[in-house]
Amino acid sequence: MPALVTILIVVGIVLLLLGIFVEAVKFLLWLGLVLLVIGVIVWLLKFIKRKA
Repeated sequence: MPALVTILIVVGIVLLLLGIFVEAVKFLLWLGLVLLVIGVIVWLLKFIKRKA
């Protein structure tokens, strides 16, 4: 019985940490996407100004 409790605690901690890391990765994915869009907009503005 104590081994089962220990396994359940370890699995619970692993799943908790995995959930936190997945949320962090989702946030960083959105942040990277926003930075990419901003970078493309700035590059386009510089490209357009150079042509004019």
